[in-house]
Parts: sequence; structure tokens; C-alpha cells
Amino acid sequence: MFESLLLFAVPALVFRLLGILGIRRFTTWRAAVVHGLAALLVASGAAHFVPDGGSLMPSHDDLTAMVPPFVPLPHLVVYVTGVLELLGAAGLVRTATRPAAGFCLAVLFVLMLPANVYAAMEDVPLNGDPATPLWFRVPEQFVYIAVALLATTDRGTGRTVRGRRAEVSWR
Repeated sequence: MFESLLLFAVPALVFRLLGILGIRRFTTWRAAVVHGLAALLVASGAAHFVPDGGSLMPSHDDLTAMVPPFVPLPHLVVYVTGVLELLGAAGLVRTATRPAAGFCLAVLFVLMLPANVYAAMEDVPLNGDPATPLWFRVPEQFVYIAVALLATTDRGTGRTVRGRRAEVSWR
């Protein structure tokens, strides 16, 4: 139940520790959590391509089972969302693309929420584990949406970047 949250929180804490140790890129919590989200997205995006066969991470088939019946071509949707998660992760770590990546990821997370609700309501197992309860999964998804939106702001002021390259200062 806590695996994906740990895949976000542990890297975020490590990045923040690196900032405390003097690595300028991670001197703020904002930078640390945005990069933590990127780490989560690399792991979860990769899972979209894992064949079924007892690996430590969810497989493509596990994720396909989460897709609600009203969504056409569920196997293709899982592959596409995997690519989008990996592209989003890459976009979050580059200053020039971070605002656009954050916005696109926030939209993606909102669009993926029905799959998480469906999986919880229908008790769809993930990698052999029970479905994550709705009371946990929905707030967790909102955390990821909030962090993605945090990446869209300019210089930590809360101002949204509009139509220009972001020169983000992480201080």
C-alpha cells in the first residue's frame, strides 16, 4: 500500500539531504520533492513495460487490469501512460521543461484517477498485493498532483510561468 509513496518520499528525503550537504540543486524542499516525483515516475513508468512473470514490481498486465472498462484499448493506454510518465520524469529534472512537465503531469494524474478508483472499488490486485484502499489512494494522488503543480511555479514565488522559458532559482 505504501510502496509508491515510499518511492516518492525516500528519494525526496535523500535529495534534500544532498542539499543540506551542499548540492545547490537540492537546497530547498521544493526542489527535493519535485525530483522525488521524477524518481517515482521513472519506477512507475518502467512498470508499464514489465512483462508478467513474478518480478518485484507490478507488470503491464497488473496495470492493464486497473483500466476501467469504459476506456478503449487498455493495453495501449498502459503503454502510452508509461511513456508519458517517463517523459514527465525527464521533463521535471530539466529547468527549461519543468513548468510544462509539471502541468502535463498534473493533467495526467487527474486523468489516471478513475483507474485508481476503479482498482480500489473492484479490488484489483497489484503485483499480487491487495488493492490500495480508496481512503489512501485518492489523497496520495492529490499529493502527486500538488507536487506536479509546484513544478509549474516560477522561482518559488507561486507565480505560474506563462509562455516563456523558466529560469528557476531553487533558493
